[in-house]
Amino acid sequence: MQLPIDPTQVAAADYGEKRATLAMAHEPAVEHVREAFLDAGFGIATEFSPSKMLAEKIDADRDPYYVLGACNPEMADRALDATDEQIGGLFPCNVIVREVEPDRQEVYHVSIMRIARLLGLDTDTEAMDAIVDETGELVAEAYANLDAE
Repeated sequence: MQLPIDPTQVAAADYGEKRATLAMAHEPAVEHVREAFLDAGFGIATEFSPSKMLAEKIDADRDPYYVLGACNPEMADRALDATDEQIGGLFPCNVIVREVEPDRQEVYHVSIMRIARLLGLDTDTEAMDAIVDETGELVAEAYANLDAE
């Protein structure tokens, strides 16, 4: 299978990768991240722990790993219009909290708006430009709220 883009030529900034490290236990970190994103204007549409689910389903022994499905409804609505509703396949905007060692959590996020653009899903470039900028500002605010190391 040939990819439409060369992954070696795509930089983290192109898909909006953000990382932060929190010096705290896993469960308090999840709550802290949830609050940081809520304070920045996101809602949490869904959340789950892949590490717990995999432990239950296949007895996998994984370090704590949690996914918060953050969503700003106004941005989601506009992005649906700007992509002829195709971006829904990428919803919600996931924020991952994973334990890298005890009392040390990594918060990880990629921009589904930027990924949609890389995939060519945007049908209204001007509208998507504004959405990418505005969601980028919201995510930056959420990460600033983390007060990470």
